Amino acid sequence: MSDHAADAATEAFLAHRNLLFTVAYEMLGSAADAEDVLQETWLRWVRADLAQVNDQRAYLIRITTRQALNRLRSVRSRREAYVGPWLPEPLLTTPDVAEDVELAESMSMALMFVLETLSPTERAVFVLREAFDVGYDEIAAAVGRSPAAVRQIAYRARRHVDARRPREAVSSGEARAVLESFRRALESGDLQGLLDVLAPEVVLVSDGGGVKQAAPRPVVSAGKVARFIVGGMGKAGVSLTGDLAVVNGSPALVIRVDGEIDGVVATRVEDARITGLYYVRNPQKLTRIGSETPLTLR
Repeated sequence: MSDHAADAATEAFLAHRNLLFTVAYEMLGSAADAEDVLQETWLRWVRADLAQVNDQRAYLIRITTRQALNRLRSVRSRREAYVGPWLPEPLLTTPDVAEDVELAESMSMALMFVLETLSPTERAVFVLREAFDVGYDEIAAAVGRSPAAVRQIAYRARRHVDARRPREAVSSGEARAVLESFRRALESGDLQGLLDVLAPEVVLVSDGGGVKQAAPRPVVSAGKVARFIVGGMGKAGVSLTGDLAVVNGSPALVIRVDGEIDGVVATRVEDARITGLYYVRNPQKLTRIGSETPLTLR
């Protein structure tokens, strides 16, 4: 490849890098795996004949999708052997992500958790179609299926996700207000305060990765979740605080114990109450909380 061609390839890749990272992350739920996919995408991109590429964005998304699918299939068994529930890696995101309702919803921990229940191909089709509005023909080329099959997969995946995602999106302001009430109750160990902000059917999912203590299965109902939270704080006998932050485009809490980051709590809010709590404590998943990660759908 000539220097001019190499420069052109580099420029095109960097122009779409944030988009490609977002595609890979939504498919994998892991920033580390997404970065590996981008490395593999780059190696294939620099070997491409750019003169034959009509749409660079589409071509790069196709390569990224194929590499992410390969990675997703290879990590499936590893995640099945994971100690306790597996939650996506939380990302501290830039303010513009929160302002983009469509992007924030697609990146939310609540939706990302649901995407874990899809097959690799279903997840790829759903992400490309619903989040990035990629055409069926282009998706078909990326996942190695016919356009007709992709339409069926998209329909099936959408029904599956719609049955499990929040009924309606809430504003960032409403979510922040609910989270603030939760934070006050959490820091003070106020059992009644927690019960007031938790929906009766709330579900708490915690991910310690076998390294940090976490519930081995989801905790269900306001009473059990509140007692689990207060009991955990009581046993710890330490100073616990929650700092409001924007994680995956939505308000969240960065939990600190004696000043050190202990984990991240993301929420699912409906009707001014918390219906889902996602607590990531696995230290390997907290590396993206110190600095903002740029994300985009375009």
